[in-house]
Amino acid sequence: MADSPRNSRFAWMGGQGTPRHLVPEEEALPAKPVKNRARTGGVVLMVVSLALTIGTLSVAANAPRAQTAEGQGGEPVTLVTESAQPTTDAPSPESTSEPSSPQPSAEPSVEASTPAATIETNSPAPANGSGSEPAPKPEFPAFYQSVPVGDLDGWRQVFVEDFTDGDVPLGGFPGIYGSRWHETYKDGTPDTHGKTQPKDARTSGYYPSKVLSVHDGVLDMFLHSENGVSMGAAPSPVVGGATQPPYNSQLYGRYSVRFKADSLPGFKVAWLLWPVSKQWPQDGEVDFPEGDLSKVIYAALHGIGPDGNHTFDVFRPSVPFTDWHVATTEWTPGRIEFFLDGKSIGVATSMVPDTPMRYILQTESCLTGCPAPETAGHVYVDWVAIWARN
Repeated sequence: MADSPRNSRFAWMGGQGTPRHLVPEEEALPAKPVKNRARTGGVVLMVVSLALTIGTLSVAANAPRAQTAEGQGGEPVTLVTESAQPTTDAPSPESTSEPSSPQPSAEPSVEASTPAATIETNSPAPANGSGSEPAPKPEFPAFYQSVPVGDLDGWRQVFVEDFTDGDVPLGGFPGIYGSRWHETYKDGTPDTHGKTQPKDARTSGYYPSKVLSVHDGVLDMFLHSENGVSMGAAPSPVVGGATQPPYNSQLYGRYSVRFKADSLPGFKVAWLLWPVSKQWPQDGEVDFPEGDLSKVIYAALHGIGPDGNHTFDVFRPSVPFTDWHVATTEWTPGRIEFFLDGKSIGVATSMVPDTPMRYILQTESCLTGCPAPETAGHVYVDWVAIWARN
């Protein structure tokens, strides 16, 4: 608010003094000429005053008047037209075309000396993605919001699951989904890290009865620790009515899963294609998505390098687990391509497996460090779809 003008009163100098007495010479002058001179002077003063008044009114009429902004205490403001530069008070953020990348913060432009308030005239309405607020994050195409059902060009769908048959409580999985899912490992089976520890001193393992449930149309993996043991699970889709491992063996295929996770340091996923032959790394391994849940998603391909030793390639989109994503692996002869949210993140043409593989949602702990005892949270699976190659 601008300061209001102050009203001050000033005493007139001199007030009502005593009447002035004429000197004898003045008293001797005739009265009439004095009166005539006074009249003449009065007329002249009136003419001059009138002229000054007219001139003042003319100047005031032609001078531009300062406009005031409503509620701004009568301060003058600057008019901003289409060609004027915007002030730094409301910079327009730049939107990103990547639906799955973090929105960048709006960077303010160089500060300029501008009035506190502006009136915009003839300004066009902001288009989508412009203005002082960030543009809304683009939605995934309908293909990614709901489970894709049906064959694709070159692919025959052999499995689809969206967990809408009903709920299964913790400890009851697979329950009503028993014809399409298997827990793979029983409670107490050591995970990748647990296998490196003495049998009576393991601090991580698979505990599906304490981890897996279904509710609200999602598979929920409740990752937590009990009695110093971090608990995960590794459920497998069941294809073609299989009743024993490997449950979903096939040579080449397309695998898609929609998921999100809490940020859980020390817990990890490695949803993978594992060789039915169990010959690792000779027959390869394909992981996507993989990573510590407090970090970022990546894809990995393991195999034997030219020197005859185990090696691997990694593809990093640098996207966190904490938003909904769709990870797709396309495995064809001599080629594997990874897609995240419909966009390719990498292609491999070496170390491509050429023997049957099985698909497992392997979720465990201690990739680069184990979780703290109090770390607990969830991984959610919205749907899973699998295709075989025609």
